[in-house]
Order: sequence, then structure tokens, then C-alpha cells
Amino acid sequence: MGTFSVTIEIGDLQGQRYETVEAMVDTGATYTVLPTALLQRLRVDPIERQRFEVADDRVVEYDIGQAWVRLDGRRRMDLVVFGESDHAVLGAFTQEAFGLAVDPVRKRLIRVPGLLM
Repeated sequence: MGTFSVTIEIGDLQGQRYETVEAMVDTGATYTVLPTALLQRLRVDPIERQRFEVADDRVVEYDIGQAWVRLDGRRRMDLVVFGESDHAVLGAFTQEAFGLAVDPVRKRLIRVPGLLM
């Protein structure tokens, strides 16, 4: 499929302050991963630690919290992972919350209907 990035905005719990980040779109990642420093600036607090399996089959633990995500002119309260690097990843949970899917040919996100089956 190849990789591509999208611009998203991350907001504090009150939805008052936002910061813009470039996030790599990753359908293989469950949650959106954001730099811990960004979340700390926005005063997003961890709500718990969660276990995750990473690409090399290791199991690691990271803090998760809640933050506003703005994308495509819309916003959602979302679960986010406190990442160790400066890179942001837009995970599948966020993509589905916004009703988006990957167009692998044009390397973009497209709106799709939700499923209630």
C-alpha cells in the first residue's frame, strides 16, 4: 500500500487549545500514537497503562489517555497512546471513528459509510 501522512489537530480535554501534527496513516495500528511531549503540553493526562504488541513481536506497555482529534473539518474525542518518539501515527480506531478508509492508489483517506450488521 505504501505510506502517507495526513495533517491532524490534537486538542486538550476542554477543546480549547489545539496543536497541528503530521501523522502517518497506519491501518495496522489500533490507536493513534502521539508524542508524549505534545500531550503533556496540552495537559492530557494518562488514564491507564495498556499492553501492546509491536512489529518485532515484543509486548510493551504505554500510557493511554483521551484527547480531541480534529480531522477533515470534524472532531472526535479519542483514545491516544503516549508515544516515545516525535512521530505521530493515525491508527485504525481513529480512522473508523471518523468514518474514513485508506485509498491506497491515491494515498489519501476517503469517507465511507459505517457498518451496523
